[in-house]
Amino acid sequence: MEAFGLLLHGFAVLLTWKTLVLMMVGLVLGIFVGVLPGLGGPNGVAILLPLTFTMDPTSAIVMLSCIYWGALFGGAITSILFNIPGEAWSVATTFDGYPMAQQGRAAEALTAAFTSSFIGSLVAVLLITFLAPMISSFALKFGPPEFFAVYLLTFCSFVGLGREAKHKTVISMSLGLLLAGIGMDTVSGQLRMTFGSAELLRGINFLVAVIGLFGISEILLTMEERLALRGHAASISLRVVLSVWKDLPKYWVTLLRSSFIGCWLGITPGGAIAASFMGYNLAKRFAKDSESFGKGRIEGVFAPETAAHASGTSALLPMLALGIPGSGTAAILLGGLMVWGLNPGPLLFVEHKDFVWGLIASMYLGNVVGLVLVLTTVPIFASILRVPFAAVAPMIVVSCAIGAYAIQNAMFDIWLMLGFGVVGYVFKKIGIPLAPFTLALVLGNRAEDAFRLSMIGASGDLKVFWSNGLVGSITTLAIVLLFWPVIDGVLGRLGWTQRTRTTPR
Repeated sequence: MEAFGLLLHGFAVLLTWKTLVLMMVGLVLGIFVGVLPGLGGPNGVAILLPLTFTMDPTSAIVMLSCIYWGALFGGAITSILFNIPGEAWSVATTFDGYPMAQQGRAAEALTAAFTSSFIGSLVAVLLITFLAPMISSFALKFGPPEFFAVYLLTFCSFVGLGREAKHKTVISMSLGLLLAGIGMDTVSGQLRMTFGSAELLRGINFLVAVIGLFGISEILLTMEERLALRGHAASISLRVVLSVWKDLPKYWVTLLRSSFIGCWLGITPGGAIAASFMGYNLAKRFAKDSESFGKGRIEGVFAPETAAHASGTSALLPMLALGIPGSGTAAILLGGLMVWGLNPGPLLFVEHKDFVWGLIASMYLGNVVGLVLVLTTVPIFASILRVPFAAVAPMIVVSCAIGAYAIQNAMFDIWLMLGFGVVGYVFKKIGIPLAPFTLALVLGNRAEDAFRLSMIGASGDLKVFWSNGLVGSITTLAIVLLFWPVIDGVLGRLGWTQRTRTTPR
């Protein structure tokens, strides 16, 4: 009941003209970012993050979260109208969305995409509403060993459960941890890897790195690809919207299944990309006429969009409740919260109740307003794609440079941003994932401090990570997840061996 009362209070706080205007601005910017191929949610939030530095934390996080929701909605527009995924997780939407547009059913496909996105996000927000307080109830039980075990669980789950090649994930994470150690050691006060540079005394600023890794690198990639955009026109009428909504009950199994898949892969580091493809493949597998998929079937739009948006939204649950980002965008939002003096984790629900429940309330309002906004403004945002990229790219680069400079008023940060842009470009070209790098960069210092404080308190005895049931279970689970590919392979071979032994000749 207390949580319900705080949620109502959060709605009351948000229902002001100032907050509603910020919400609309965030959604419009997010849709714009989502429409432009190559930018997407993480890049857009990273580029626009400096705009919120002068705001109070509640207003800033509402605007940033709405940028995220808008980017989630906007990615479907390019996938359906131009066959160009605005987001990586929108790839599966092109399989049936673009054929529908070719058949003159673009409005129907867009309505299906936006509606299923709303449903997936709504299910994930409900999950956050009910589960986050339960997870945060462990706040008083967490000390340095428990926090390190949670960080270890995050790192190990990225390696063990991630869809990328394991060695590339380890390389990315190791480089992130290495760069996180630059600057002054917070425990001993020693300088590390500064090489006599005064600019490196304060370490590598996470936000500068993110702007370069996501914003600048995508500009470089898009310049290389020289995208030429030609697509189908679309406008959505009320008749089409009502027609699609009337048919929604026919697909309730697909919507629920995709929502469950998305929430699970959002909380774990599976990610929205894996969720969208899994949702699509399962919908195709359980359909009576699976041959119709890929030829303009509306269920092929419902499934991936619901799963992707449920995953993208539920990734905020571990970030808020445990201080562990479940996606690249959640990691950037985590960095933003730390800039405003808020430390995500179990104690956030105890020390900043109004902020947390205001954020959760903004998720409900942002999704409702976002759905209405995208349904009414599709032609406007689709026309943005016809603006030459040569005119858009310089504005984005200048915005990135201003944002990087504004963080610490240092010219060095602009050069650092450009350097990370090149690093991000190279990583993407050779297939090294950026999410583990970003995660290690933002959590590296916190994990190191928790580990060293645990060792100081236990006189160097590693048994401290199995000193009680809570920390022992988390540490053991982390180790299991780290070696899960090996364990899964062994179990699979044993099962195959057992089946072959029992199979009659």
